[in-house]
Parts: sequence; C-alpha cells; structure tokens
Amino acid sequence: MSKAHRGKGIREMVAHGRGTCPVCKKEGVKILYEQEVDGNKVSICKICKATLKNKK
Repeated sequence: MSKAHRGKGIREMVAHGRGTCPVCKKEGVKILYEQEVDGNKVSICKICKATLKNKK
C-alpha cells in the first residue's frame, strides 16, 4: 500500500509539504493533494480535497 503523502515521500518537498491551504486558509497543514480549483491546478489539504470530492 502506497504512503506517498507521509514521511519519506514528503521530506524532499519545500517545508516538508506544509503551508497554507488556498481553499480553507488554514496554516501549517500538509498541502499535498493537487486539485483543479477555478481552472487552476493548486495543492490543497486533505480536508478540502474530501469536501470538493463530495460536492461532485
């Protein structure tokens, strides 16, 4: 089972994958999931990814 969004896989990313989510504006969360929002591909947090998926 792949664990691309934890540990070793995110160590190479800037700030270890943490930052501010552009959708919910939370700070210090892992922004690892690429999603198309308003026609632009952005990285968002896990909670926002699930919210957008359930809205479809």
